[in-house]
Amino acid sequence: MSRRLVNVTLDNLDDLPRRCRRCVFWELDPVSGDRAVESGDPGLEKEAWISATLLEWGSCGKIAYVDGAPAGFVLYAPPLYVPRSAAFPTSPVSADAVLLMTAHIIPEFSGGGLGRMLVQGVAKDLTRRGVRAIEAFGDLKWEQPGACVMPADYLLAVGFKTVRPHLRFPRLRLELKSAVSWREDVEVALERLLGSMNPERALRPV
Repeated sequence: MSRRLVNVTLDNLDDLPRRCRRCVFWELDPVSGDRAVESGDPGLEKEAWISATLLEWGSCGKIAYVDGAPAGFVLYAPPLYVPRSAAFPTSPVSADAVLLMTAHIIPEFSGGGLGRMLVQGVAKDLTRRGVRAIEAFGDLKWEQPGACVMPADYLLAVGFKTVRPHLRFPRLRLELKSAVSWREDVEVALERLLGSMNPERALRPV
């Protein structure tokens, strides 16, 4: 079984699940998001967001492939590029952090470590780019497959810590500075940071 992780681009955007390919929950503010859905073209808005973010900031997502088949993905960007983040009760995201927006594992590929693989891929990318931390909004009452907010249990399982508690949507943070400060290869450091975690137990489709 071969597994590989690649950056999200306009060329492979259609490898996202159809629902996710057309979802603009994070990419637009609530009013603009509703308008995009009503107009029937949220997929074009998604494509425009990916294009602009790639041009202005750089890589903003990863897709995991298993034997050539898309098996999961993750999206991330600075909060400035994620209008929906301002609508959460535990916002704003810290100025030194990038927001982990959402992640999804195709059900038939769950349990194979892809959740950890995706988070490690994001951590390695952002560490190389000098980012200090990753933050995310978690859902403590997550029970709906298809929701755009990740389960808080999953984030805690891959090493995030709560920095702004909330009864429903806490803000969590994963520090990256400790990884780059160790006198070892970054990948080895990140394996130590994340490798002992078992997120697949908590990760459900979101």
